[in-house]
Amino acid sequence: MTLNDFKQSLSSAKPPIDCPILVKALWHDAKGQWDEAHDIAQAREGTRDYDRLHAYLHRKEGDQWNAGYWYRRARAEMPSYSLEQEWEELVKMWL
Repeated sequence: MTLNDFKQSLSSAKPPIDCPILVKALWHDAKGQWDEAHDIAQAREGTRDYDRLHAYLHRKEGDQWNAGYWYRRARAEMPSYSLEQEWEELVKMWL
């Protein structure tokens, strides 16, 4: 699946069956289903990629303190660029 294929899937009612679980979380996030995305992030708390997803979600929520905590746990820097850019970067990384 390419990034463009994934973006096209956002017009569907359900995420693509064959995409990785972290990418499914980002699909839910893009559809405004933050709680579903957050549930996925919490499912494997302590795993670096899941913690990175968790960080992004709290940054998007506007909770900078909590986001910072999760970025540190994921051993990642909080980006200085847009949430849209971060979302796309994560999709590319996990596809």
